[in-house]
Amino acid sequence: MDNDRDVEKALPLPEFIAQLRRLADALEAGESFEIEVEGETIVLPLDAVASIEHEREDGSEEIEFQLKWGASEDEDEDGEASDEDDGDDMDDADEAVALSEGSGKPAGDPVPA
Repeated sequence: MDNDRDVEKALPLPEFIAQLRRLADALEAGESFEIEVEGETIVLPLDAVASIEHEREDGSEEIEFQLKWGASEDEDEDGEASDEDDGDDMDDADEAVALSEGSGKPAGDPVPA
């Protein structure tokens, strides 16, 4: 059975802000985070690796706040181990800690997205 999934859901800004706040609160409190996306409950484990990605192409820009975990954490999009050096001396664990240092407040109950 294939468990691959790639879902993107647009949210009204107030709902997006509420979800980000719940996520930041959970991370700061050292708690796992749950969110429902298109009928599936996703549980973010405490060892997830955080990153921020910026893309620019054809006059369009995008920022993604990403949290990755599981077996594919160190693999590229083709499922192969990534051996790229991004030129940053910070490893993924250090980056995750650096990104989590200014987070929010205690977590609330899961809310569907």
